[in-house]
Amino acid sequence: MKRYFILVLIAIGINVKSQTIYFPSTSDTTWDVISPQSLNWCEERIDSLYNYLQIKNTKSFILLKDGKIVLEKYFGTYSKDSVHYWASAGKSLTGFLAGVAQQKGLIDINNKVSQYIGSGWTSAPLAKENLITVKNLLTMTSGLDESPPLPCSSDDTAKACLNYLVDAGTRWAYHSGAYKKLQSVISIPAGMSYNQVTDNWLESHIGMNGLWFQQVYYSKARDMARFGLLILNKGIWNTDTILKDSVYFKNMTNTSQTFNKSYGYLWWLNGKPTYMNPGIQLVLTGPLVPNCPPDMFAGLGKNDQKIYVVPSTNMVVIRQGNSADGVTFALSTFDNKLWDYINKLVCVTTGVNEKDKAEPFSFYPNPADETININTNVPIRALRLSNCLGQLVEVNYANNKIDVSNLQKGFYFITITTSTDANYTKKIVIN
Repeated sequence: MKRYFILVLIAIGINVKSQTIYFPSTSDTTWDVISPQSLNWCEERIDSLYNYLQIKNTKSFILLKDGKIVLEKYFGTYSKDSVHYWASAGKSLTGFLAGVAQQKGLIDINNKVSQYIGSGWTSAPLAKENLITVKNLLTMTSGLDESPPLPCSSDDTAKACLNYLVDAGTRWAYHSGAYKKLQSVISIPAGMSYNQVTDNWLESHIGMNGLWFQQVYYSKARDMARFGLLILNKGIWNTDTILKDSVYFKNMTNTSQTFNKSYGYLWWLNGKPTYMNPGIQLVLTGPLVPNCPPDMFAGLGKNDQKIYVVPSTNMVVIRQGNSADGVTFALSTFDNKLWDYINKLVCVTTGVNEKDKAEPFSFYPNPADETININTNVPIRALRLSNCLGQLVEVNYANNKIDVSNLQKGFYFITITTSTDANYTKKIVIN
């Protein structure tokens, strides 16, 4: 039996890889929109998403497709002009600015931190401090103790709070106090304040407005979306290439060290075999957000501040607000549930009545984890497998068997075309 390799997208009706990304004006507030109906998104499912966001303490939510706004919603007294903190999602902004600083020849991330801010910035012995490179700060592998003694906290940048634990590069630990030193690493060689750096190198180029206050970034939701859109287009805003170093960008958005596969240069990565959570020295199995496309990467902040970037679907998703589930960590159970709602936005018309016992096809097992068998006496001319976003998924099919062992968990739709051009669709679950 001929194998079918699926390489195109359906349901949404467009090939996202070939789409031209739209960029809003940098001089005014206009921003083009895409109708959800044009993407075959159901109004009642959008309402369900908004209801979920509201009960989960959300203040703003934006979903971009190809750079254009599909969904934009503000809750309570919050509006498009309201300003909110990014929390640790601002780390991802710093990860980007470090690449620009290196591009300008101001820093080399492989050099020791003390080369840019002077020696004695930690309480570690000098020989141990000198092991800490800029890259170690970008990858959370400084070796400094993320749980310093009181009255210090993990956010403190004072010398007395930055204590040696292990040699740099031998351990991954989420340490905000060590990360914040990157702002000085960048601003001191630039001869500007960190706000000036951010404005001159980034904000003025993409029409973004924000402010660093006590080393935390604040902005409106649309400013957050502008940054996400820039990252979706790999550091290029329209015709303005802000980050020319494609190697740095690739390294920033891919696994950066051996300990936490789901961490780049201050960006969280989905689709990896394992991940680690802040504050816990435990390697967990599975992707960061199982319901999210595996190529998603994200800036994640305390109390569920979110910048999701999904290259495969040309999507950027922004969420600002208070903690959804009472968890203050950057990563929470909210991420996976939110993407479950996003995945279900597409209206799927099966074209068949699943209860019709006269249907000439049956699929087993369902749910499945490795192989799906097709029971039929009808000649099959074509077979397609699409995910919950309506995207066609590459799959191996032979001898009435579908290999699903490499697929992410979730629900999918099998569409079979017979020799008489009749179509039959069934929902299946991969677990």
